Amino acid sequence: MAGAVHFRYFEIARIAYLERLGVIETLGAAGVAAILASTHCRFRAPLTYPDELAVGARVTDIGADRVTMEYAVASAKLARIAAEGGAVVVAFDRRRGCKIELPPELRARIEAIERP
Repeated sequence: MAGAVHFRYFEIARIAYLERLGVIETLGAAGVAAILASTHCRFRAPLTYPDELAVGARVTDIGADRVTMEYAVASAKLARIAAEGGAVVVAFDRRRGCKIELPPELRARIEAIERP
């Protein structure tokens, strides 16, 4: 599988994470978006079809206006991690066209999920 598909897996995991927080619709209604500022991927093993994959995402750092996320793609066929990656996602006010501080409710929900 081509490397670009890994970034699609990361995107799906990121969206699922935000949906789990229950804030996509709430923030969207307020004109706030979670914008991908940067992303990277480290390929550890080639994926081949057919395979069953598990993709995970977590927040590893919360800043004033951003979160840092990590991703992993695990292959059942290989029984190992096939790729790891990360991203910086910023809070963006679509109406004003600029970054903003993370809304307090978003920060609280992330902390509740990531707290050990």
